[in-house]
Amino acid sequence: MRADAERNRARILEAAARLFADHGAPDVTMDDIAKAAGVGRGTLYRRYPDRAAIATALLDEHERVLQSALMSGPPPLGPGAPPADRLAAFYEAMIGLLSAHAHLVLATETGHSRFTTGAYSFWRVHLATLGVTPARLDVLLAPLAPDVYTFQRSQGLTDADIVESLRTLARAVL
Repeated sequence: MRADAERNRARILEAAARLFADHGAPDVTMDDIAKAAGVGRGTLYRRYPDRAAIATALLDEHERVLQSALMSGPPPLGPGAPPADRLAAFYEAMIGLLSAHAHLVLATETGHSRFTTGAYSFWRVHLATLGVTPARLDVLLAPLAPDVYTFQRSQGLTDADIVESLRTLARAVL
C-alpha cells in the first residue's frame, strides 16, 4: 500500500473513532469524517462505502483478539474447560467488548447486517463447537445484540448484572 494511502487510512480511522465515540455513529456523517480526517470525500468513499464499513474496520482488531483467545487462549475462554464454563466465559468477554465498543458494534450490526458479519458467523461456529444445537445458536447469541446491551444498561443494569444473568443461562443450556 502506498504510504500516502496508509496515512489517509489511519487518519480516517482515527477521526471516525473519535467522532463515533463523541457523538455516536448514527449522528456522524461521512462528510463529518472526511472533514475531521482532512481528506476528500472521494478518498473516503474509495476505501469505505459507508459508516458501517468504517466501524467494521475499527472493530475488526478487537474481535480478532477475542477470536484468537477462543481458539487458543487459556481456559475457560479457550479450549480445555467444560462447555458451560466456556460459554459463560465467552459471554463475559463479549460483554467486555460491548462495554468498550458498543458504539462501534451498533454501527456495524444494524438490522439484518448483524447476521452477515464475519464475526457473527464465527460466534455461531464457536457455540456449535461447544455443543449448542443449530436451533439454539441464534437464541443464545441474541442477548449479545448491541441494542439489547445498551437497553439493559439504560435500565440500570451493570455489566456484572448482565454477565451473571448470562452465566446462569450458559449453565442452564449446557
